[in-house]
Amino acid sequence: MNNNILLCSDMDRTILPNGDQEESSEVRFVLRLLVERPEIHLAYVSGRDKNLIQEAIEEYDLPFPNYAIGDVGTTIYELTGTDWRPWEAWFKEIAKDWNGLESEDLTGYLKGFDDLTLQEAEKQNRFKLSYYADKNASGRQLVDQIQAYLSKQRLSSRIIWSVDEQRNSGLVDILPQRASKLHAIKYLMDQKGYRKSKVVFCGDSGNDLNVLTSDIRAVLVKNASENVRLEAMESVVKNGRAETLYMAKGEFMGMNGNYAAGVLEGLTHFEPDVRPWIEAAVYRLGISQ
Repeated sequence: MNNNILLCSDMDRTILPNGDQEESSEVRFVLRLLVERPEIHLAYVSGRDKNLIQEAIEEYDLPFPNYAIGDVGTTIYELTGTDWRPWEAWFKEIAKDWNGLESEDLTGYLKGFDDLTLQEAEKQNRFKLSYYADKNASGRQLVDQIQAYLSKQRLSSRIIWSVDEQRNSGLVDILPQRASKLHAIKYLMDQKGYRKSKVVFCGDSGNDLNVLTSDIRAVLVKNASENVRLEAMESVVKNGRAETLYMAKGEFMGMNGNYAAGVLEGLTHFEPDVRPWIEAAVYRLGISQ
């Protein structure tokens, strides 16, 4: 078995400080130094595609990951240096749900949904069909309607509703049922032999909920919306998994718990042995706490 810590993290408004809340000083540099340790393996788990993940790494000076799960769980890449190798076996795993169809084929089925506006071409892929919607719409009702319609077409699909606060828009992602951040992380764990007791996931939004409320240890950063916090807590309590979810409080080494600070706080909650490594990084950077 692989005894290294696998840190899986969403990007936007989790590691990336691209929300409205303040970021703790130098926290991404602390994260970079931590991830340099051989005991820590990093996987980005994002709604972004490969190009947008790469842009974020460069723009925000993020550490290079060992793996990248992109497009809301429909793609998996393994990195060797700067070489991104897609896992073709993952495509075959999720393709079964759409009976040989791909996302372009599904657009015709959904023309009757007037509340949906197709997102830009670069936000689609073979197994991810993405739309904009009114952020004030009932997300759960819209998801149920789409789910019911596609089920009648014998298409086994996963529908994800989230809100892009920066764009002020609702987001609807339609994926094969097997394609999800949770399934992709578990597929990665299985393929690479990571123990569940050494895996930590960090997220902030609605499209992270299936991991945040699963049996994988998870961290909800402090800048997450109150609605996501309430829904996540309600789910884990209902399913007897409250101990698997940690909500960042902003009480860790003088950091505020937002974005990467919440990631570090939550990782230390589940893996206390990493604290001296973080303290060493803080000392090396000369950050006053």
